[in-house]
Amino acid sequence: MNLVAIKKVAGLLIILAGLQVSLFAQEKNDAIKAFNESVELMKTDPVSAIASFENCVKICEQIGDSANDIKSKAIKVLPDLYYQKASDLLLVDKKIPESIGASKTAIEVAKKYDDTTVVGNVQMIMIQAYSAMGASLAATDAEKAILAYDSALAINPRHQASLFNKALIYRKMNDSEKFGQTIDLYIDELRPDEEEPKIAQANKIALDYYRLAAGKANQANKTAEALGLLNSSLKYGTDKTVYYYFANIYNKQKKYADAAINAQRGLELETGDADAKAKFYFELGLAQKGKGETAAACETFTNALYGQFTAAAKAEKTNLKCK
Repeated sequence: MNLVAIKKVAGLLIILAGLQVSLFAQEKNDAIKAFNESVELMKTDPVSAIASFENCVKICEQIGDSANDIKSKAIKVLPDLYYQKASDLLLVDKKIPESIGASKTAIEVAKKYDDTTVVGNVQMIMIQAYSAMGASLAATDAEKAILAYDSALAINPRHQASLFNKALIYRKMNDSEKFGQTIDLYIDELRPDEEEPKIAQANKIALDYYRLAAGKANQANKTAEALGLLNSSLKYGTDKTVYYYFANIYNKQKKYADAAINAQRGLELETGDADAKAKFYFELGLAQKGKGETAAACETFTNALYGQFTAAAKAEKTNLKCK
């Protein structure tokens, strides 16, 4: 039996004990007996106590106004018992669907008896249950997992775990639009002054996703799609590889000024050795060549003579007749 229910019952027995002295009607004695039996049952079998208290309420209703005081005490306990049943099904028995069903019943009972506190507590249990259901389905049935998270978000649209895990599912599904929408909702719910590590994590996940997707699109010569993905990545931070892809695509499109700008940005972020910088110098050289800046291009291609770009840079210098 949970602490709230115990506190509600404490004192009730004392009041009822006093009442029994002055009660002579057998009908009311029956109601008192039903109530006391229900209280005792709470201590050992809270689930069975639900039916017992329900029966007590029915007896009181049959008796009429004279038993209203007993009825009012019984209905103060019932919402908590329904809540405890839903909670135990989830947290103790690990029975998620059963807990959700019990939670819905508990909310109906709590609303019937105007217990807003229990309504709120049960809603928190339901959110946990739907979130757990989503996690259990994520690897095998993405659509059902999303529905489970949506059920949690229908109760609390700001539930961080559901937003985050839903975003990860969209990432797995390669749905870039819905991924972006959902990860943005998650980031918006985070407090910059208290949850900076979570914000950084979410931004990194988003940046990595859009960069990787853009690279694949670029390799498939889907330049418009790749540019869209690259532009989406910019809101989550700066990345040298993103600028490299921009430079590569703009060179393909003969937008040499844009290519040069992005190649230079990538170089500024690259802190590695000459091999690591070679790809940026190569794209910068192509951009300078496209703009007719032959002398600058020759110097830049010299800086690209490393690693896998050695042969290509040498060929460009030969074609430009560099000294």
